[in-house]
Amino acid sequence: MANTAGMAFGEAIRIAAASLWSHKLRSVLTLLGVVVGVTAVIAVVSFINGMNSYVAEKVFNLGADVFVIAKGSAVITNIDQFLEMQRRKNFSVDDYEALRAQCKRCVAVGGTLGSRREVRFGNNSLRDVGTRGWTPAMAKIYDLEIVAGRVYSEAEEARGAQVCVIGWDIVENLFAGVDPVGREIRIGTITYTIVGVGKKEGSALGQSRDNYLMMPLNTYLKSFQPARYSLRIWGKANGPAELEATMDEIRQILRGRRHLAYAQPDDFVIETQDAFLSIWAGISAAFFAVVVAVASISLVVGGIVIMNIMLVSVSERTHEIGLRKSVGARQRDIQMQFLIESATIAAIGGLCGVLGGVLLAKLVSWVTPLPSAIEAWSVIAGLLVATGVGLFFGIYPASRAAKLDPVVALRAE
Repeated sequence: MANTAGMAFGEAIRIAAASLWSHKLRSVLTLLGVVVGVTAVIAVVSFINGMNSYVAEKVFNLGADVFVIAKGSAVITNIDQFLEMQRRKNFSVDDYEALRAQCKRCVAVGGTLGSRREVRFGNNSLRDVGTRGWTPAMAKIYDLEIVAGRVYSEAEEARGAQVCVIGWDIVENLFAGVDPVGREIRIGTITYTIVGVGKKEGSALGQSRDNYLMMPLNTYLKSFQPARYSLRIWGKANGPAELEATMDEIRQILRGRRHLAYAQPDDFVIETQDAFLSIWAGISAAFFAVVVAVASISLVVGGIVIMNIMLVSVSERTHEIGLRKSVGARQRDIQMQFLIESATIAAIGGLCGVLGGVLLAKLVSWVTPLPSAIEAWSVIAGLLVATGVGLFFGIYPASRAAKLDPVVALRAE
């Protein structure tokens, strides 16, 4: 009995494949909706998986024990958040010094400011360089690796020494073939002595992570004298287990300094890598939901087309159905045959969609900085969804075929 069922299943698949092959243009049009829907889902899942890993490793790679304090979130998602942030009190060097002195749980506290400027060495220049005012502790917090020279000292920070550490882009563009350590580089009319070179980090989403010049925070303030500024203050806890307690201590210190009443909410934010990643996860989930909704429309259209084709197939094979019934085929045998054929057609479309989605994801990653990662579960899900669409939309044609009167069917031409 099992062998007979297996033969019937195999025969149904063979008939479905033969039908697709004998009507090539009709088959392409039949499968198009399923192929487009599955391709879109596979490609988007691949991009989101790739971006999630990429964002965690390169964009928000703060470390599990690092947090950032600022007057507003680094990721603004609406105008109300932006306006609220603008109304808040700025963070000053005094705030940084107070946290550094009072936070007992902190392993390190650092402060940063930044802008983009043109730097020069001799007659050569490089524009749009990320110019950073960093306290020396930031090298430890940010896990900055120096490949030549050193990081400037606390003494140099205190007196606002005109020293700097440069990224690899500046080395390659302005110091090709020359050891930059000990040489002088200019921003406007101000000269800085290079004391260190950072390790090459590559790019993130097409933006170089090596295009920077880092100097003591006091030097930055003295050099550029910003009229209004708000520091980003970084803290490092003694391991991930101490992160929450350290953040709570920082929060209490800041609320006291900013004279906030017990019932008043914080007028600042303390963010961790998990906070940034959760924001990104929300954005990517919303994007994925939109794409799935659009792909679902394509799959429904594809399913309707499959149903119409199967109804045509029932009409074309009425005599065959009558003949099979006359030799003992039951209604459920006829119904199962057409359901298997419908599911096979959809599964072939799903397989084409999976291949198309994988190729599209790899092609886009090859020609753009957008990363992708193919997950086995998404491939399996794509095939199962496509097959399910075929089964669902094949129920009516299969039921119609099963209910044909064998005598009437045998008379059909």
